[in-house]
Amino acid sequence: MQSMDRIEDTKTLAEIARSVEDTAAIRKHVAEIVEGKEFRGSPRSRKFLCYVVEQAIAGDFGSLKERVIGAELFGRPPAYETGEDAIVRVTASDVRKRLLHYYDIHRATSEFRICIPLGSYVPAIVRARGNGTGVTDAAEGGGQLAAAQVLAASHQDSASALQELAIASPSVPQPAMTPPPRRGWLLLPLAGILLVALNLALWAFYWSRPSRTEARPIPTLPLSAIFNSPHSVQLITSDPNMPEIERFTGGQITVSDYASHNYLSGPNKLNSEEMLFCRIVLNGSKASSDDVQIIANIAQLAQASSRKVDVHAARQIQLDDLRTDDNFIFLGSPRSDPWTDLFSDQLDFRFVFDKATQSEFILNVNPRANEWPAYTPTARGSLAGDTFAIIALVQNPDQDGQVLLLAGATAEGTVAAGKLVTDKTRLLPVLQKCGINLSGPVQHFELLLHLDSFAGSPSHIDVEACHVLPGNSPHKS
Repeated sequence: MQSMDRIEDTKTLAEIARSVEDTAAIRKHVAEIVEGKEFRGSPRSRKFLCYVVEQAIAGDFGSLKERVIGAELFGRPPAYETGEDAIVRVTASDVRKRLLHYYDIHRATSEFRICIPLGSYVPAIVRARGNGTGVTDAAEGGGQLAAAQVLAASHQDSASALQELAIASPSVPQPAMTPPPRRGWLLLPLAGILLVALNLALWAFYWSRPSRTEARPIPTLPLSAIFNSPHSVQLITSDPNMPEIERFTGGQITVSDYASHNYLSGPNKLNSEEMLFCRIVLNGSKASSDDVQIIANIAQLAQASSRKVDVHAARQIQLDDLRTDDNFIFLGSPRSDPWTDLFSDQLDFRFVFDKATQSEFILNVNPRANEWPAYTPTARGSLAGDTFAIIALVQNPDQDGQVLLLAGATAEGTVAAGKLVTDKTRLLPVLQKCGINLSGPVQHFELLLHLDSFAGSPSHIDVEACHVLPGNSPHKS
């Protein structure tokens, strides 16, 4: 970044935080950022920003390497393959975008501007000169240049992550906290569309390339019921913007509203700035970065069965797209993927939205012996705790296809469901204990999962309950 009239050159935090007062001011500034609405929906991004800032203030730049961050912050093994697990790159990209949104709204009152340059995890900082104008004037000059450079880095980083994951872990566009537009921000929707187009092109390349020759794991139920079917397979990712929009509007987006693209019908009346921001956030079709590894694992099992999986973001599909004999895999609960609510009447374990806590719990409408009537997560926001998820295989109503639901009351729950459903070694004993005949006609069933959530990652995944559902299909697994 070039030095402009009232803006200092970009520096590392360690360079500016040379006094106790400066260090305290920067920490206070970071606390204000992560407690703001721009970071409220992403505990992972909040932890990432706090971590890199603290390490930079301490001058511990050796800790700001991808593998070290993955191990220290996200619990990855010290020698994990960063080329196969892009959690640090994806999180850094998300943090860059959320910072842009924050400064676009708070530019008049922010003493600092923190950014994470592309290709580095060492945060840089721009500070306003002490002329009483804060950063407002600078934002129209040097600050605008700084923001444009970080924005470009953010989009390049997203594209880079998609390219790196296209073969080993096919990716979908990650959620973006897009700022309210000034004249320069009007290009953001176009950038989002281009990112979606890039993702679709990468998926086309992935599925058209020749299969590798090494042995691949053969799937079991419920995936075998879908891959052994003669019908096409559609995977629908979750929609990370829906919880954010619901926080603005104060209401829940029903499947009816979602199908008709009526996303802003909540009880809260939005001002013009909030309305404009919501409409830009909703521009384009986005998917959660938490879905990436689930898609990659399912893709590997699909190739073992010589099947193709078509991947779509939830907002890309219409109700008529579901009225086919295709098989569907849905990622996310009704709050993050409202389409899944179409199948809730077939389930014993149903997601219920609690307006008071702005979170979901699971209602057990058919409790068996030693089961609870409801399962409520304690892990909310950035807090560690327990949460719940379901794996459910049901029939597409009035159609011949199967529907697989992988849904958590939190994002970590959905990740846990995706892990278990693609792990044959762990899943087979569970299905056998549940009394499911793996060689007979396909049986519809539900698994209720209980897991611990810490730093955005699931652990200690246990099967809390199993229900065999009515309505067998004639297909063989």
